[in-house]
Amino acid sequence: MQRVLTVPLAIAMLFTVGCQAATSTATAPASPAVTPRSSALPQTPAPRGGGTREVILATTTSTQDSGLLDALVPRFETESGYTVKTISVGTGAALALGARGEADVVLVHAPEEEKAWMAQGNGTERILVMHNDFIIVGSPDDPAGIKGERDVSAALRKIAGKGSPWVSRDDNSGTDQLEKSLWLRAGVTGKGQAWYLLSGQGMGATLMLADQKNAYTITDRATYLARRGSLRAAIHLEGARDLLNLYHVMPVNPTKFPAIPINFVGARAFVDYLVKPETQSIIGEFGKDRFGQALFFADAGKSVEQVGA
Repeated sequence: MQRVLTVPLAIAMLFTVGCQAATSTATAPASPAVTPRSSALPQTPAPRGGGTREVILATTTSTQDSGLLDALVPRFETESGYTVKTISVGTGAALALGARGEADVVLVHAPEEEKAWMAQGNGTERILVMHNDFIIVGSPDDPAGIKGERDVSAALRKIAGKGSPWVSRDDNSGTDQLEKSLWLRAGVTGKGQAWYLLSGQGMGATLMLADQKNAYTITDRATYLARRGSLRAAIHLEGARDLLNLYHVMPVNPTKFPAIPINFVGARAFVDYLVKPETQSIIGEFGKDRFGQALFFADAGKSVEQVGA
């Protein structure tokens, strides 16, 4: 049976109060409350109680929030006999887990951070699995007038110029890293501005907060479509080349952690499962029955250039 873990809120709050007291964080009325950065993981190692038949997967909130893991993991468990313990956090936190030997395999979406992680010897290989795209969503009345804009930098400058509310995940996730790079490219410093609000939460919760605040935010398309029924937010910018969202899977390198029982055989089995044709077909069809469009595009065997990056 798949088990999903998240970082305990109380521990994260204590860590953030102690280390980030100076950070200004938006507070939403009622739920969802703004919480501390999900990348502030406790240093207590993730327990390994499943032996050689348990695979610990560290992955992003988007694969969980979109429902994709619910379509993939049970099938893998049935076919392989392994049990998957899923730790769903931001990409930065997922990579940190792998770098500490607290996961067997990592599935994330931050290419530059992944390359640095691999260069440090944390993984044995890095394999492209799938992609979707990021979109900028916000209040249907579009106060900054970015609807139809194709230039991301121009859209962000309009939002900043109008002082329209923007909610940032601010959690060192792949989405957060992309967002920060886009603001930098646009020549805008949002952090510290009254209109720039911090969520510190995963994608689903950040979308809900942006909806409450009538704010813009950036999200992967899959999570937006999965949550669209409970949101007012509309898509205002999509299709830009720099909003491509690539997912790679990386087994953790067991030779780096000789004292930790990394389940490399199980990790490799999970990687092989993700890239085999049958699973790639599931990925490519996922969401069509519910949303009328695929939430992800299957990319196993392709180069990054072939998917347009």
